[in-house]
Amino acid sequence: MIELVLAGFRARPFRTALSILGVALGVVLIVLFTGLSKGMVNDMAKRANNWKAEIVFTRPGAMELTSSHAPVSTAYAERLMQIEGVETALPVYRYIMPDSSGRWGIRQIDGVDWEPFAKMNQINLVAGRPPQTNDEVVVDERQFRDDKMSLEGEVTLFGGNKYKVVGVFAPPSGSRIKMQLAAMQQATGAPGKCTYILVKIKEGQNAEQVASRINAELPGNKVDLTSELIADAQDRVPGLKLFLRVLVGLGAFVSTIFVLLSMYTTITERRREIGILKSLGASKLYIVSAVEGEALAISIFGILFGLLLSAIGALIITDYFELAFEYSAGWILIASVIAILGSLLGALYPAWRASKIDPVEVMANE
Repeated sequence: MIELVLAGFRARPFRTALSILGVALGVVLIVLFTGLSKGMVNDMAKRANNWKAEIVFTRPGAMELTSSHAPVSTAYAERLMQIEGVETALPVYRYIMPDSSGRWGIRQIDGVDWEPFAKMNQINLVAGRPPQTNDEVVVDERQFRDDKMSLEGEVTLFGGNKYKVVGVFAPPSGSRIKMQLAAMQQATGAPGKCTYILVKIKEGQNAEQVASRINAELPGNKVDLTSELIADAQDRVPGLKLFLRVLVGLGAFVSTIFVLLSMYTTITERRREIGILKSLGASKLYIVSAVEGEALAISIFGILFGLLLSAIGALIITDYFELAFEYSAGWILIASVIAILGSLLGALYPAWRASKIDPVEVMANE
């Protein structure tokens, strides 16, 4: 059986290579794009999780990636400070606007009281100075480099308003662009409002216990541990799960169609060989097994080649485009299973057609 499969490869190397490439393309679609989406989503979550605060106090729905709501009164910060175990409570106003140059077609901006925020989250200015007036912003090193900004240069926000870039901070934490909280409230017409409040607990306190006290004292709000924000990051990206399902379906379709067309054409060209095999006593099951065995071999080579292409693509994505990428053993397994099942399914009809070939008719025509 193995010798028969290898003989088919040697007899038709170009068509076999195309079939392997088709299966590899399906694997690349799944592995590369799921790794890219997971990496970028988790990168945003990790930047958010770079907060040194242990608790985030907000309202339900306020921290969705499509949301620019500021439903929380900054007065809650004073009330939070009165709860046992709370050391610091800092309001943050996160604004999200459409931006074609952004990673996800959006741009996020944080409004914060810079000095206490930087102190809480151990952020330092590597260049320039803190924002002082309502028309000044600071950006992280990545934003400064990617947008080719310059100190004392300008960035356009909020539909055409110009803001002066006065500082560059590191490490990244939350949004890459930050302004004073009062400046954000003025720009959006929401005085006394914020999106969430970062809560730093006192040393020796348990974050879960403090969160329970906050829930008891201020019911009806949403209290999250920052350590749990990464776990549900993908759930907060609109349409991501649907995108991944479509991607998996497309990968399966590509693998199946490539193998089906290749094997169907191969069977048409090998009628004489199959007729000889059947005249020598080969059963229908043997013929089907031979065709499916060739499809299985194609899928295995396609998986290996696809993983190699994915690894090269991941290096280009991370080194050249400087985007976050994360491999997922689960998605690699799913891509491999889909490639194998798609190849076997694609070869099923050609295999059935091959098993139906009449050796007498073939030999007579040949």
